[in-house]
Amino acid sequence: MRVFILDDWNDTLRDLPCFEKLDGHDVTIFNDHVSDVNTLAERLQDAEVLVLFRERTAIREALIERLPNLKLISQRSVYPHIDIEACTRAGVVVSSDQHAGTPSYAAAELTFALLLASARSIPQNMAALRMGKWQVDVGTTVRGKTLGIYGYGRISRAMAQYAIAFGMKVLVWSREATRAQAQADGYATAPDKETVFRESDFLTLHMRLVPATRGIVTAEDLALMKPTATLINTSRAGLIVPGALEEALRAGRPGFAAVDVFEIEPLPAEGHPLLDMPNVVCTPHIGYVTKEEYNIQFNDIFDQVVAFAAGNPINVVNPDVLKKWSS
Repeated sequence: MRVFILDDWNDTLRDLPCFEKLDGHDVTIFNDHVSDVNTLAERLQDAEVLVLFRERTAIREALIERLPNLKLISQRSVYPHIDIEACTRAGVVVSSDQHAGTPSYAAAELTFALLLASARSIPQNMAALRMGKWQVDVGTTVRGKTLGIYGYGRISRAMAQYAIAFGMKVLVWSREATRAQAQADGYATAPDKETVFRESDFLTLHMRLVPATRGIVTAEDLALMKPTATLINTSRAGLIVPGALEEALRAGRPGFAAVDVFEIEPLPAEGHPLLDMPNVVCTPHIGYVTKEEYNIQFNDIFDQVVAFAAGNPINVVNPDVLKKWSS
């Protein structure tokens, strides 16, 4: 099959062990990012399979209807960037493993790294040192501090373990079922949402971005945080009401933030207001960007391609399309 892979920015996949799964297929890899529909439609004319890097490229109806050879979109995790209904109408199978039982240590490691970087003003001190300055800020130790975890799942479970290893206290707030799991794992849970915002010294968000969680963190929530607290977001920017974090930081509650995710990615040339704030640590959505994590993810993604080519599609999120294939 003619397999087209989008947005492999660092040209990583061809050197991973899992890439051998595509042996025998005609594979084309793009290392740039293109969002223009006309350009995408032209370069993907011959594609039978599209392989996606998470949400890097939106696949909407205007593009789908211009790809007559497309049969499968294979990716991993949630799919707000894909027009599932348009795919079904066009007879395109969308396969996406939700990896519910797979740990995501890369994302947890990056989240904790941001926590430490913010606590010790590491980026600010590095920048100052390059300018000939010495010790421009006094940091804070994390031992004895409270790590608030909003949303309890694979990544936050690892975060809690790291926090305990660093001598931190853990306080979890999430939906009822996962709060019960957090308690079973030995962690304290907050009695309500307000408490976790009010008591956390570091508060990290760990939720999927779905309609029910979009904008779940409001300006009112952020205003409850301590002036010394740090809000960390390595999940999705859309969890926070647009503009609320910037305004909260200007108002001094919380006093700090560390973010790995933005509303528009990659960031446009004009950047983002958070990049200009001295009390914010920013990274370009690298939470899952390690060779080991890529190999885990693309093992699943390429398995979906292989299964489809063998006539046995797996992890299909639009099963109605299979009726078209069988008719």
